[in-house]
Amino acid sequence: REDRGRLGTALLQPMAIYEVHLPSWRRGANGEVLGYRQLAEALVEHVKALKFNWVELMALAHHPFQGSWGYQVSGYYSCYSLLGGPDDLKYLIDKLHEAEIGVIMDFVPAHFCRDQCSFCDFDGTATFEYEDPREGEQRQWGTKVFNFRRNEVRSFLQGAVFFWAERYHIDGFRCDAISSMIYRNFGKEDGQWIPNEHG
Repeated sequence: REDRGRLGTALLQPMAIYEVHLPSWRRGANGEVLGYRQLAEALVEHVKALKFNWVELMALAHHPFQGSWGYQVSGYYSCYSLLGGPDDLKYLIDKLHEAEIGVIMDFVPAHFCRDQCSFCDFDGTATFEYEDPREGEQRQWGTKVFNFRRNEVRSFLQGAVFFWAERYHIDGFRCDAISSMIYRNFGKEDGQWIPNEHG
């Protein structure tokens, strides 16, 4: 990865990105979920055979509800443990890099899981989310919305990106649900949202 980055070879060819949700991409003989290490060789072979040079890995951050496909995150600094631990994910990413395949993480900075295992009402108050549900909830997804006015929240999310880049050697990020961050009325009816100072 470092040699490719220093030499800039990753930028000398068009990006062909293969998006993959690991828990559903390939299963074991009895339908069981395969781990990061078990998937590594097959994923590299598949991506190379189809002539892709990047993968976008969905659902890397820990999330309690498998049916959310990783879009209701509870652990912004932890990998999805159903597939293995940190060293197992590092193994997968190393194998992709050895095959000259770049790795993009599907990152979810707009909203987060509202379950008790997350940080909804972290200290008994709206700590990470907006207090007013017209700002702090994304009802159609059943999630809480990050309070981007708070420096601590912005720092938390930026820190998570740096964490994934430094610890796991993620090469890039695809940020999910950007429209819901820009348009405050995203998925909401009149009276269910509050305009900001810009309208």
